[in-house]
Amino acid sequence: MKIEKYTKLIGNELLPNIQLSTEGPFDPIIVKNFSNTWQTIGSGNYAGVFLHQSNPKWVVKVYGREPEELKKEVEVYKKLGNHQSFSSLIDSGDNYLILKRIDGINLFDAVVKGVPIPESVVNDVDEGMAYARAKGLNPFDVHGKNVVMSNGRGYIVDVSDFYKQGKCRKWDDLKRAYYKIYLPIIYKYRLRVPFFIVNSVRKGYRFYRKIKKGNK
Repeated sequence: MKIEKYTKLIGNELLPNIQLSTEGPFDPIIVKNFSNTWQTIGSGNYAGVFLHQSNPKWVVKVYGREPEELKKEVEVYKKLGNHQSFSSLIDSGDNYLILKRIDGINLFDAVVKGVPIPESVVNDVDEGMAYARAKGLNPFDVHGKNVVMSNGRGYIVDVSDFYKQGKCRKWDDLKRAYYKIYLPIIYKYRLRVPFFIVNSVRKGYRFYRKIKKGNK
C-alpha cells in the first residue's frame, strides 16, 4: 500500500474514532476504539497501537499523552536504522508513528497465558540493547510489556525512552527474576500466573522504583 493512501486512512478512519485516556501515572493508556476498520492491538505508557487489515505489515502508534515525546522517538528510530531486534519507522504525523509490525506476544501476556519464554528471547534483547548503546542511545524502560516474542526470538517494540539519561534497572531486574523464578519454576512446570498477580507485581515494582528514586 502506498503511504499516501495509508495516511488518508489514518486521518479519515482512525484518529476521529479513537479516545485515549489513563487512570493513573502507573497505568498504560486506555483505548476506546469506535472504528470499524482499525483494530487495537496494544497500548503502552504514552500511546495506543492500531492495525488496519488492508496492510498487516504496518501498525500505527498514536500518542495519547506526552505528545512531545513523539519527535524524540522519531530521532531514536533514525539512529537505530535497521536491526533485527527492533521495529523500523515508516513515516510519522503530528501525533502518530507508522511502524513496521512485529507480530507476537509480549512477555507480560506470555506469563499470564502460560506461553513458554525460552532463553533465546533474553539473549536477543541483550543483543539489541548492546546495539542501541553502540549507536549512542541508552536502552531505557525495557520491560515485559515492551518485549515481544515471536517464534522463540525476542524483539524490543518500544524505544520511546531510549534518549533518556541515567540507569534504568527494569530489564536487569526482569532478567534476575527470569533466572531465579521463571526458569526453575514457571518455565519448568509450564505454569500460568493469573493476570491480577502479574499486574500487581508490575504496579508494585513501578511504585517501588519511584519511591526508591525519590529517596536518593
